[in-house]
Amino acid sequence: MRIAEDRVIEGPGGDLAVRVYVPERDAKAPLPVVVFAHGGGFVFCDLDSHDEFCRSMAEAVGVAVVSVDYRRAPEHPGPAAMEDMYAALSWAAAHAAEFGGDPGRLAVAGDSAGGNLAATVSLAARDRGGPRIAAQILLYPVIDDDFTTESYRLYGEGYYNTTKAMRWYWQQYAPHGTDNPYLVPSRADSLAGLPAAVVATAELDPPCSAGEDYARRLAEAGVPVTAHRFDGLFHGFLTFPSLSLTGPAREVLWQLMRDVLEVS
Repeated sequence: MRIAEDRVIEGPGGDLAVRVYVPERDAKAPLPVVVFAHGGGFVFCDLDSHDEFCRSMAEAVGVAVVSVDYRRAPEHPGPAAMEDMYAALSWAAAHAAEFGGDPGRLAVAGDSAGGNLAATVSLAARDRGGPRIAAQILLYPVIDDDFTTESYRLYGEGYYNTTKAMRWYWQQYAPHGTDNPYLVPSRADSLAGLPAAVVATAELDPPCSAGEDYARRLAEAGVPVTAHRFDGLFHGFLTFPSLSLTGPAREVLWQLMRDVLEVS
């Protein structure tokens, strides 16, 4: 890794910490920049919990990564976390060249709750005329709070992530309801004009159905979408590097990211 350093930028709630990763590379061309939101139910996890994943992504895909230490619930209910992501996206657009990044190839990504934030910040950037996003990479994203879907019915208990836990996360993050599309992206009036999407879901994950439905709705709105379901796997598996199935699954994901970001 050529660069792995913490920086503090200006956020809507005060100082906002980010961690910038830039891999070693032979070519001098600027790298795509991925602004990344970690998972953790909007409540848990931080830069350190996802450090290994971000390092692996930067090196394997050939991108610079800006990991965001967004404000968490319940002290900071949504959409505070999305607003922090928006601030980090804007900062990356303005400062990418300083660390060898290409401001013309900005992407957003996140796992679980971070997938929600990548989706909602894509909506905000579209609606506000903000930085142009080349791709949104949604990893088993928590799209909505509908607990009646097929995957919730089939896998709501006994598969690591549970319906009970998801209910609690939403209560912390959105105590006043989820009508706002910057909390639940599927509430948006239109999904047209959003960035190209990679939507990766896990078969044994309660939010799987909602993620796949969001991918379908994006495609119906004219958004280029690559959807991939990891069969036989559960929520969060991408950040368990010791799991035997994680390495091969990551290789699939890295290639999907290289394809959408046009990284050779």
